[in-house]
Amino acid sequence: MNQRTIKKPVEVVGIGLHKGEPIKLRLEPLGADAGIIFYREDLALSIPLSPSAVVDTQMATVIGAKTSLGEMGTISTIEHFLSAVYAYGIDNLRVVVNGNEMPIMDGSAASFCLLLDEAEIEEQDKAKEIIRVKRAVEVRDGNKFVRLEPSARATFDFEIDFEHPVIGRQSQAYAFGTKPFVEEIARARTFGFARDIQYLQSINLALGASLNNAIGLDDEKVLNPEGLRYDNEFARHKILDAMGDMMVTGHNLLASYSSFAGSHKLNHELTVALLADPANYEMVSLSKSQSREFAKSFA
Repeated sequence: MNQRTIKKPVEVVGIGLHKGEPIKLRLEPLGADAGIIFYREDLALSIPLSPSAVVDTQMATVIGAKTSLGEMGTISTIEHFLSAVYAYGIDNLRVVVNGNEMPIMDGSAASFCLLLDEAEIEEQDKAKEIIRVKRAVEVRDGNKFVRLEPSARATFDFEIDFEHPVIGRQSQAYAFGTKPFVEEIARARTFGFARDIQYLQSINLALGASLNNAIGLDDEKVLNPEGLRYDNEFARHKILDAMGDMMVTGHNLLASYSSFAGSHKLNHELTVALLADPANYEMVSLSKSQSREFAKSFA
């Protein structure tokens, strides 16, 4: 299997979650070995994707870099988009936005999958490389944890526990593959509690949040008239987030990912810990026999 980009540029306009303003997103193909590069068009600022580019994980995964004037330019809420990039096995891509956040779309990755389908996937003339995890790496915060372990298959397993009658304790296991992602994970939306949204909007955050782009909950029920897309949509969205956060490494991972009550912060710390020690991983070409089975996941 070779590296992947897209065949043609595509663009879409959507609302930014925090500012509530229209954001134009444009995807452009890049050559082999270029990687994933975000570009703030309004600042003429390129931000190559890597764990070292992450500057905040409080409410979303945020990357940033210094402008020519020495100011920090950031792009927020990249994880939903990157989960689709991860699922489609894209290695090289220019991601152009004209503001400081990605459009939230419907709060899931489904719209980004449709955008990549429109752009069409193109294989390049260099072998695709993935990160094969060689030994277990774990990050904990009390009873919360995120973990990567060696595995012959790429899997994600997430469990959450919320003191809320609709959520409670729920889990989702997912064997990685493009088709299963589209069918089982991509449509799972982000979620938020009405009491938190009211506070955030009072400090000029989450101004674009609505029941059109998130699951809203009060103290007892789901506020969206259409209800949930899956019984365990909350756990499925956590897998979506985790895939996007792992894509910050710039590569697909051949590993077993598991978590209890993980977060963007813990996911970021996990990628940093993984790459900090060369004994933890190796770069493997998907043209090698031991990874041929994994390559079938992208069909």
